[in-house]
Amino acid sequence: MTGKQKAILIVLLGAQFMFAVDFSILTVALPKIGDDLGFGIDSLQWVITAFALTAAGFMLLFGRIGDLYGRKKLFLFGMALLTVSSLIGGLATSAEVMLAARIAQGLATAIVTPSGMALITTSFDEGPLRTKALGLNGALLSLGFASGAILGGVLTDLLSWRWDFFINVPVGILLFFGGLVVIRESVSETRPKLDVPGAITVTGGLLAFVFGITGAERNGWAAPQTWGALLLAAVLLVGFYVVELKSAAPLAPVRILKSNSVKWGNLGGLITFSMESALSFLLTLYMQQVLELTPFQTGLMFGFLGLGAFLGGTFSSRILARIGAKGGLVWGLVIQAVMTGALFWLGDDKAVGIVAVLVTTFVGGFGHVLAIVAYTVTATSGIADGEQGLATGLATMTQQIGFTLGIPVMSAVAASQYGELTDGVASVAGVLTGTTFGMFVDGLIVLGGALLVALFLRRSEPASGAGESQAGDSGSADRVLADSR
Repeated sequence: MTGKQKAILIVLLGAQFMFAVDFSILTVALPKIGDDLGFGIDSLQWVITAFALTAAGFMLLFGRIGDLYGRKKLFLFGMALLTVSSLIGGLATSAEVMLAARIAQGLATAIVTPSGMALITTSFDEGPLRTKALGLNGALLSLGFASGAILGGVLTDLLSWRWDFFINVPVGILLFFGGLVVIRESVSETRPKLDVPGAITVTGGLLAFVFGITGAERNGWAAPQTWGALLLAAVLLVGFYVVELKSAAPLAPVRILKSNSVKWGNLGGLITFSMESALSFLLTLYMQQVLELTPFQTGLMFGFLGLGAFLGGTFSSRILARIGAKGGLVWGLVIQAVMTGALFWLGDDKAVGIVAVLVTTFVGGFGHVLAIVAYTVTATSGIADGEQGLATGLATMTQQIGFTLGIPVMSAVAASQYGELTDGVASVAGVLTGTTFGMFVDGLIVLGGALLVALFLRRSEPASGAGESQAGDSGSADRVLADSR
């Protein structure tokens, strides 16, 4: 890489790491936030849900806006919004102000994440440099998610939960001015009008979907709020597809949505993200309620997952150069599946349990990030530069929905095995049975995803219509990687 490319990558990866940390940093601090700001036990989850709703719901829209009006502009605006909203969140004295700050943070995530990813893919041509950049991005993404819980616990215990917000302010300012100096503007050469009907239907559909999923754990899957929201999401998303078929300048051209690499690459991404976030939730229950570890000790245990993830991102470009993006996605999912499913045999012995969790999460974290890098390469290869915001918007939307989807689904699976509850609380034996059963199902789902990708993801396919300008090869991530050897 040139010195300029390294500087660009430092800024963009710093932003992606920062947003990954933000997703999990408040988890440990939620009870203290609730006590200080007056959240009831039934409303505390909105501190997380308000963020997840806006982050996932607006991701695709802002990815396309970046294509049309400039990714650097959007990146800088999003960093400024995150910095200001983090300051407001840290100073919040009421639940209403806190929720407003979290909504703004979610919007900032929806703005910066796809524009930052598109800036990475347009700053590096398809081939070894882009794969290396995406590998580092995947490593820092999972490392940030894992270290967010650790950092949140340390800041909350030593200072205050408010520092979980304040820490973003100096980092956000630094990244804003770094981006202002080193990033060059990136925008589509064609400037069609924004597809407003498509924007309304897809954003509304994604908001309804995430609302339904996040509410399922609280209200139950049979509750009207849950199935009503999911039904509305289905109607709006079908309406979005119909709108895109007829639109002269669609928000998301159907030829891209139907692309084999985009479709199956994003499925692999959805599975690896959703099931890894679910695994983190189940392991937290196991370590705290069965092994009786403290929240801080639990956070430290996840450090091994972060280390494995970092190594996975570091070596993923070399691995993909040998076995291709499809091979990397399949094998990454298989490793994650085996290491997750093996946790079914966990017991209540503290020493054995700690060693087993450290080993499996380390190896599984390596496979998880290998799958992340492979799915990102797959889902963004062969896409013209003018549509990279859309492609990366789809990929990062998959990431956010995966983070949101996994926990309520696998929480319900685990709860089905808790047995009889006493005052709403499961016994230690019940928690052990439920969490290990959930991990086994988690592993089976990931293994099923690996099988689907192996069967249906083709090695090469043009991702755009004939005669349109392409970035690099006609859609074959594997061919580009093979050529780089």
